[in-house]
Amino acid sequence: MSLPRNGALKQLEQSHMKIGMIGAGNIGGALAPLLIAAGHQVDVANSRGPASLSDFAEKTGAHPVTVEDAVRDKNVIVVTIPLHAIPALPAGLFAKVSPETVVIDTSNYYPRERDGAIAAIEGGMMESAWVAREIGHDVVKAFNMIYAKSLAELGKPTGDAGRLAIAVAGNDATAKATVISLLDAIGFDGVDAGSLEDSWRQQPGSPVYVKDHDAAGVRKALSEASPERTEQWSATPNSPGSFDAPA
Repeated sequence: MSLPRNGALKQLEQSHMKIGMIGAGNIGGALAPLLIAAGHQVDVANSRGPASLSDFAEKTGAHPVTVEDAVRDKNVIVVTIPLHAIPALPAGLFAKVSPETVVIDTSNYYPRERDGAIAAIEGGMMESAWVAREIGHDVVKAFNMIYAKSLAELGKPTGDAGRLAIAVAGNDATAKATVISLLDAIGFDGVDAGSLEDSWRQQPGSPVYVKDHDAAGVRKALSEASPERTEQWSATPNSPGSFDAPA
């Protein structure tokens, strides 16, 4: 995707942000090359170590590192791993991360397909609020409500008709503004979806989830969301199953 040198892109390229990414799945694979094309350094880590990331690095241009190096001296950190894997991150991983570092959480809770029951979430805690508590650092929820294929292929220059939008929820206005600027640079509008406590509006099962909307469409879908977690997105005694056979 080739984007024009608009003001936001110039500003972000000049700052040459250091971005760490924990996770090399579908969203990470779509996002890393877009961030690199926007002029940023992207270091990527996973649970299996840098040697396992050679193919990912070749495809995306990201630099494989350890999980510890992925969070060291970064402007932005993207956590894009299955929700159930969050507690398995190294203890104290974020202890030395600056409070000013923007941490983006892309995760979704799939209790029947992958994650099993997470008691706090089943009890009503917002997914990304739980992530923030687990890692000990504030997070911004983004990229969870868009298909990786749409993220990789459907970005458009600023102002283009039909430009897709991504919901951004978080408690820190400056952090959200940083994420929205990153979105603009990689071809998407950002829509402020409120605080983390409001992020139920963009969780699985909501009207905005995996729908390709422009900014107006995202705002409309967010306004139509219900805070009630339906049975489909709640664990059962047999959870988890698989994506092919949820339990």
